Amino acid sequence: MDKKLIVNVSDHETRVALLEDGTIAEIFVERKDESDIAGNIYKGKVQRVLPGMQAAFVDIGLSQAAFIYVDDVIDENSSEFEKIFTDDIEDGGDVDLVSDLHTVGQKPNHIEDVLTEGQEIMVQVAKSSIGTKGARVTSHISLPGRFLVLMPTSSHVGISRRIEDEVERNRLKRLMLSLREGDDGYIVRTAAEGVLEEKFAYEMNFLKNLWSNIQAKYKAASAPCLLHQELTVSLRAVRDLLTHEAGEVVVDSRATYDAIVSFLETFMPRLKGHVEFYDGQEPIFDAFNLEGDITRALKKKVWLKSGGYIVIEHTEALVAIDVNTGRYVGKHNLEETILKTNLEAVKEIAYQVRLRDIGGIIIIDFIDMAKKSNQEKVFNALKDALKKDRSKTHILPMSDMGLIQMTRKRVRKPLNRLLCEPCFYCEGEGYLMSGRSICYNIYREVMRDVRDMTGGLLTIRVNPDIAELLHGEENHIIIALERATGRQIVVYPNQDYHLEEFDIFETVQA
Repeated sequence: MDKKLIVNVSDHETRVALLEDGTIAEIFVERKDESDIAGNIYKGKVQRVLPGMQAAFVDIGLSQAAFIYVDDVIDENSSEFEKIFTDDIEDGGDVDLVSDLHTVGQKPNHIEDVLTEGQEIMVQVAKSSIGTKGARVTSHISLPGRFLVLMPTSSHVGISRRIEDEVERNRLKRLMLSLREGDDGYIVRTAAEGVLEEKFAYEMNFLKNLWSNIQAKYKAASAPCLLHQELTVSLRAVRDLLTHEAGEVVVDSRATYDAIVSFLETFMPRLKGHVEFYDGQEPIFDAFNLEGDITRALKKKVWLKSGGYIVIEHTEALVAIDVNTGRYVGKHNLEETILKTNLEAVKEIAYQVRLRDIGGIIIIDFIDMAKKSNQEKVFNALKDALKKDRSKTHILPMSDMGLIQMTRKRVRKPLNRLLCEPCFYCEGEGYLMSGRSICYNIYREVMRDVRDMTGGLLTIRVNPDIAELLHGEENHIIIALERATGRQIVVYPNQDYHLEEFDIFETVQA
């Protein structure tokens, strides 16, 4: 499979797209005013301790306070973690890829026993803020490099499960145990496959020096403050995706091109020749036909080639995906038509979930299938389709109601939250009251208020569309009101009015 990283840089925004055989598979966006803070390390100050939630709010210098759960707090008075060698590490390139290891060997604590208000604490952002939720932080620090992840607050050593060759795994184990000094924990990343000892030693030394500098800043700085900032999105993509996820980088900014080449010279000199500077007249995302796919990834309805479609709805707690046959009527029988639509939908769902970076709980409502064997085909097809996804997923078998429940690891904002905001007109509801309903509301409001009026002409100011209704097919409402109130009613359109907005005035006639 041909894979490329396409980097588009402007003064206000950097976008990185991962292409697989010419089709966009993932996109990462970084903006100067709302940069992704996952991976950043801060010196924070505890604002509030919440025993009822076993969590605390931490001021890290942002507009929203971060929150930390008790399991993510290191008890400095407890003994060091148990030393074990773990093999089944999921290396997805995310900062919190080791979060499931942090509680091994740790005694259960109560939040009020380990944190107090006003206490200063070093934390790392595990999940950026999403909506009204502040960032989630942890005191279990992870410093990712190209080949290794240093975990200075743990003593675990693990190897990415994506390295499958047993001989190579054993070589890496021996290498890590011989090079490691002290009790620092490490994860050997997928990119380390086949890497020689001197490169490991160099990166170990680099990460240890980085940690020492962070500790020194922590001692000298006053809270809240930033101690360490993750790499820019372009360098992070090169570090995590080049070679194993992509074989080439194409970038349209000379400054970013030079920064990537300099980064590669330091950490991956053999890959310098894999970076290409794009100087075409056409915008780089247009040249690779990416803008249309990004726009499509913001729509609720996604059409399938057969004529069926899926609908993706984001709610506060989960994402619901509905599969429909649409215009597809099949050729032979109903069960075959449904199975074909569901299997086609599986591929599109896996693609859209990855491209949109949808995380958390996902409920998929497939079209009901009578045969159990067909249900299993769809379930297995979904599992296979999600194998390309670098984010960790967990899928439950299809229920009797045709639903599949799954979870996907969430670290950053999904694409729609990053690029969109709630409609100022409907305030995110997705629906507006119908014109007829608004006309009936006006009728009720007039009848409600008329008893307090002294008499005279009634003026109703409304949106032009509602005015057209009241002068046309809903004119019977005005006639009924004039008959009931005994007054003349005049309807005036106002272009500045929201569709659902209206005002009723009384004019006393001389």
